[in-house]
Amino acid sequence: MIEIIIVVAITILVVVIFIGYTLKNLLFVATPNQVLVLAGGQHRLRKKIVGYRAIRGGRAVRMPLIESVHWMDLSNIPVDIQVKHAFSKGGIPLNVQGIGHVKLPGAEPRLSNAVERFLGRSRAEIAQIARETLEGNVRGVLAQLTPEQVNEDKIAFANKLLDEAEHDFVRMGLVLDTLKIQNVTDDANYLNSIGRIRGASIRRDAAIAEATAKSEAAIQKAGNWEASELAKIKANLAIAKQDTNRRVKDAVTGRAAKIAEAEGDVRAEIAKIEEDIKRQTARAPQVERQLDADVVQPWDAQRAKLEQEAQADAASIIERGRAEAGALKKLVQEYRASGGAAREVLVLQQLMPMLDTIAGADRKTKIKEWTVLGGSDDGDSFAHKAIQTSERIRAATGVDLIKTAGRLGGGGKPPLPPAQGG
Repeated sequence: MIEIIIVVAITILVVVIFIGYTLKNLLFVATPNQVLVLAGGQHRLRKKIVGYRAIRGGRAVRMPLIESVHWMDLSNIPVDIQVKHAFSKGGIPLNVQGIGHVKLPGAEPRLSNAVERFLGRSRAEIAQIARETLEGNVRGVLAQLTPEQVNEDKIAFANKLLDEAEHDFVRMGLVLDTLKIQNVTDDANYLNSIGRIRGASIRRDAAIAEATAKSEAAIQKAGNWEASELAKIKANLAIAKQDTNRRVKDAVTGRAAKIAEAEGDVRAEIAKIEEDIKRQTARAPQVERQLDADVVQPWDAQRAKLEQEAQADAASIIERGRAEAGALKKLVQEYRASGGAAREVLVLQQLMPMLDTIAGADRKTKIKEWTVLGGSDDGDSFAHKAIQTSERIRAATGVDLIKTAGRLGGGGKPPLPPAQGG
């Protein structure tokens, strides 16, 4: 019995060891970033017979003695790009530096191309092939672009390079994940010159933009100030209109009250006057009688008395006037007979009583001539009085008494004045 158990145990152990060995050498598992290629068998792929089968991210059992096992890594492979003296459009040689990431594809149809071209190749060999392909694509794209286009928009340059390289990578069975252009230079400093020109243009545009912004800000500020002032004016105008309307309403409302008040005052005044008229009318006969007794009758008596006295005075005046008219007539006749001397004497007789008033002794007088007499300290001497009188008459009437006296004393007879009627 013991021997049977030992035999069974050994048999089981041998089977387990065989199964383990078989599984280790025949069952293979591929991770998601790996492709398991079992080469050797005949398999149909896209309507054609190929001598391999590819499994990505799964497991497969190798047919012993028929299939061989191969692995392909699907992780990214960095590729440095260094292109020297690649001629751009216009004949300017450029230097381009960039970096890309390529990988082997994990699905058809590129996977078949990759298996055919890169199965068994190392990552360094794949990177070298991808680098040479990308550098050729860079030179082809640079020939289509000017240095300005390459330098100003590296993203557009990279996108165009991606489109150009995509065709080659599809045929080779590679996938270009990313491509970045890091630097573009030239040995002739052409791009530096463009950069300086561009910088100057940018600074100029910035200055213009700044000046434009300042002018627009000033215009906006002036517009805001204008709008503010207009708003203030409109607000003041609206307030003035409201105040005027209020005053008009107050005036219209108070007009009736004022008219009624004025009419009441007028009616009261009229009533008062009418009452006073009635009272005065009632007093009129009494006042008339009183005036007749106090004023009219006494003045009638006085008037009669004055009329009598006036009649008496008139008779006396008439007689005196007749006597004076006769004397005056004789005087006129004598005056005409005497000539110019009589006229001067008559003027002196008439002016002597009015001498002080005419000469202006009772008011301030402007002195035209000043005469000084010496000899006597008495200011009331006859000489002083005579001179003063002569000066006053000459100032008032223009008649010089001294010259007149000289003519009269010299015996000269002045010509007679012309005769006058009456």
